[in-house]
Amino acid sequence: MVTAAITDARAVAEGVVDPEMPMLTLADLGVLRGVDTAEDGTVVVTITPTYSGCPALDEMRADLRRRLHAAGHERVDVRTTFSPPWTTDFISDGGRRKLAEAGVAPPAHLGPRAAGPVPLTLVAPSRTVACPRCGAPDTEETSRFGPTACTALRRCRSCAEPFEHVKEI
Repeated sequence: MVTAAITDARAVAEGVVDPEMPMLTLADLGVLRGVDTAEDGTVVVTITPTYSGCPALDEMRADLRRRLHAAGHERVDVRTTFSPPWTTDFISDGGRRKLAEAGVAPPAHLGPRAAGPVPLTLVAPSRTVACPRCGAPDTEETSRFGPTACTALRRCRSCAEPFEHVKEI
């Protein structure tokens, strides 16, 4: 019986959408880190925000609690962890497909990083970002910040369409 509750709670939590990018679930985004059930029956959900000042964090917690309560879980504890820190490499392949299908260029994979302090770069990385609409590589950044701090605004020079790009973190 406990195993069924864990599976049900996980399925519910995995279906909660990101409040800033509703084409993605928290699982797609890699923010959902764990769903467990404590001995007293409390569902314990662990999430990692995309960055420490993420304005959507309170809404993520509230959505998780609301959905789990609606699924019959009376006691829900949503915990936040910052270790390991979230990176765009946590976005699933399915999440990357969903971003592209919604007209948002997904981030490139950065791969493993060295341990220690994270270097601060004040200059935008120079790299090719393909247009999610036509696939052309000839795009330009029009604003380093889009509707969310995690995105930049770009325009395709081939099809002239504007689009968002999820920045690599």
